[in-house]
Amino acid sequence: MEKPQITAYLKTYCGWSAGVRAILQKHDLPYTEKDIIQNPAFRWEMEQKSGQPLSPCVEVNGTMLPDVSGDDVERYLLEKGLVGDSSAPVAVPTNAPCTDAQHAAMAAGDAPLAFKPNH
Repeated sequence: MEKPQITAYLKTYCGWSAGVRAILQKHDLPYTEKDIIQNPAFRWEMEQKSGQPLSPCVEVNGTMLPDVSGDDVERYLLEKGLVGDSSAPVAVPTNAPCTDAQHAAMAAGDAPLAFKPNH
């Protein structure tokens, strides 16, 4: 099965973004990550391509999936036959925002653990 071309517009620290990263890693999919917090030009690019300001957004083979969770991305990949079923575990929730504790840690300057893109 040929790997899809994926660009993920994600936030540095975000429950939803972590869920998207986890799903892409679960299926061993290479992707280009564009951090919309570290680079405002990526946020502008995401908004132009998706037609809206909410993240995460994931572009798969030229199709933009706007404002998605990891579960949404996985469902799309399965429906399109781009990945097969996988029982590989994930280390974070794939359909949830940051917890209150994570928000408090970020506000205090203590960044939570984050997945690193696998590319």
